[in-house]
Formats: sequence, C-alpha cells, structure tokens
Amino acid sequence: MSVQVSLTQTSHAHHWETSVAPFAVVAGIFLALPLGFSAYFVYQNTLLTIALLGIGVPLLVFGVARWTTEGLTHAPLVPGLSLIAMPVFIVSEAFIFLALFATYWLTRLTTEAWPPAGSPDMPVGLPLIMTVLLVSSSVTIHFAEEKLEHGDTKGFIKPLVQTLVLGGLFLGCTVYEYSHLFAHHFTPGTNSFGMIFFTVTGFHASHVFLGLAAFVAVLLPALKGRTSTTFLKCVSIYWHFVDVIWFFVVSQIYFW
Repeated sequence: MSVQVSLTQTSHAHHWETSVAPFAVVAGIFLALPLGFSAYFVYQNTLLTIALLGIGVPLLVFGVARWTTEGLTHAPLVPGLSLIAMPVFIVSEAFIFLALFATYWLTRLTTEAWPPAGSPDMPVGLPLIMTVLLVSSSVTIHFAEEKLEHGDTKGFIKPLVQTLVLGGLFLGCTVYEYSHLFAHHFTPGTNSFGMIFFTVTGFHASHVFLGLAAFVAVLLPALKGRTSTTFLKCVSIYWHFVDVIWFFVVSQIYFW
C-alpha cells in the first residue's frame, strides 16, 4: 500500500510520488497503541500484547526512518509546504489532547470524592524531574536547530544527541513510574482516575517516543553528512508542542 500525491505542472503533466512510509507509520501506531493497549488491559493477554508491540513498534520506527530518508533525498513537490503542514498536524493533535482533558475535567468535577478509593498518592518530585528533563530537551534541540541553520552540519549533532538522551530519560521515568504504580496494584482498571491517568500520560509518552524516533531518523543520516534544515525545524516544532502539552499533563493530572 502506498500514498500517492500528484502535482499538475504548467505542461499539464502529472508527477507521481509514492511512499510506503505513511502506511507503515499509521499501521505501527495502530498495532502498538489501541490494539496493544486493549490486548493487555482489556483482554489481559500478555503474549498477544508482546506480538502486537513486536510488530507495531518496528513498523513505526521503519516508517519514520523511511519518511525521513525520503525527505533528505527527494526534492519536495511543493517547496515550503512542510512548515505549513506541521502546525496543521499539531492543531489536530491538540484537539485529541483537549478531548482527553475534557473527559478528565468532566469526571473530576462530577465525582463527589476525588481521587476515588484505591488511588495512591501521586508523586510530586518525579513529575518535576520529568518537567526539567523535557524543558531542557527543548533547549538543546533549539541549539541544534540554530547551528544547522548557520551551516554547522557537524556541530548540531551534539545538541541533537543531548536531546535524545534527555527524552530517553523522560521515557525512562515514565516506565519507572508505571512499574511502581503497577506494583501497588494501581492500573487503568482500578478506577476512573486510573483509566484517565494512564490514558493521558501514555498518550503523551507515545508522542515523546515518536519524536525520539524522528530525531534518530535525523541523526543517522547526519552522521553520513546528509541533513535537512526544514526537516529538523519541523521535528523541532513537534517537540516543542510535546513539551507544552506536558505542562498541562503535570498541572492537571498530578497537581489538581
């Protein structure tokens, strides 16, 4: 399966551009997130969960890497369109997060006792550490973007790697927090707060993972001397969006 885009030129000829990358990204996300989530938390089938993640995650990484490679090696059909399309994509993602937060607000304000029985005391220090990590990563990717815009195709690699490390530490904190909560028998099936907490934080963590995959896809070609200022700028915009959303997650889920 491929995605095809045509551009009518002045000579009325059509130039076709095909790619399996969009299909791989969508299929990977679908297998790893909704299906994997359902297999584990709804059907409690560990083997099926591992199988879905084992197929979905590599498919997602492949799609992102392939899409990046094509962006670095193929001239765009419409120059400058990427910087317009990325904000449009971010707006669509923002509405998804808004729907999740609206569900939380409605549940929170209509429930007599909050958090419901069975909810543990949420940590305070860990989300603050995670906030520092994510904000720091936005600073480092900004430095990487600035260096590449000024033609420093080698100097931008260091802050890019720093961004990857900081983002990886953020995900590590999420895994640690989940394992700690699971050990205390707090899961999405515990109560309404458990379902909301793991849905919102998990959805955000999936965006962090996708951003890190995009950064890896930028880094690997850069080590061979292939870079794209436009692509890095698009990924940077996406990463800043993930950072901003985290402030809503922290303030609403952890401290309200």
